[in-house]
Amino acid sequence: MTGNGQPSTQPASSFRAVVWDFGGVITSSPFDSFNRFEADNNLPKDFIRRINATNPDTNAWAQFESNQIDLDEFDALFTEEARQQGGGISGRQVINLLRGDIRPGMVEALRRCKTHFKTGCITNNTRSPGEWDSMLSGTMALFDHVIESSKAGMRKPDPRIYAMMCETLGVNPHEVIYLDDLGINLKPARAMGMATIKVASEPQALAELEKLTGLTLVEH
Repeated sequence: MTGNGQPSTQPASSFRAVVWDFGGVITSSPFDSFNRFEADNNLPKDFIRRINATNPDTNAWAQFESNQIDLDEFDALFTEEARQQGGGISGRQVINLLRGDIRPGMVEALRRCKTHFKTGCITNNTRSPGEWDSMLSGTMALFDHVIESSKAGMRKPDPRIYAMMCETLGVNPHEVIYLDDLGINLKPARAMGMATIKVASEPQALAELEKLTGLTLVEH
């Protein structure tokens, strides 16, 4: 099954690469941390996500992830965006919520995929101190190539970032399986011809990835 619930029309042997998002896929979702912060600070649920969804191509978050502004500028801009939405949270507070927990099952699946497929990671990230502290040592080495938005100067869902990964890995989009926890980031990948998996949970994503790859990724 693909991420939109439709059976894959491609045999597993037609795939040559598996490309992963990082936060919310290899690690637990930062949205969980956002919701805990909101509950603890009397903010509406998904308040932070609502800020990030307002003017998504030009807001503070978009500029920070594409390395157009530094941490101080992001802090000021995001804090003002939150104020305009009626809440009190600073940009630095949000950055501190990004740390996720590594999902061991996903890392093991990545390790097994690497023995049969090319592997890549496309991640929208920032260069703020400490954001990547949650990584297990060596996790990123499992990818043949990593594209970070803060270094590439572009971010998902810009189609160019997916094309960049395909070119680097030497594959066509229809030979790629792509995993992400956000539908907005899966849409352009699917439009290019990739098979997509929307990661709602680790067991669900691994089950779908097993079907597409034909590999045993978890012990049954």
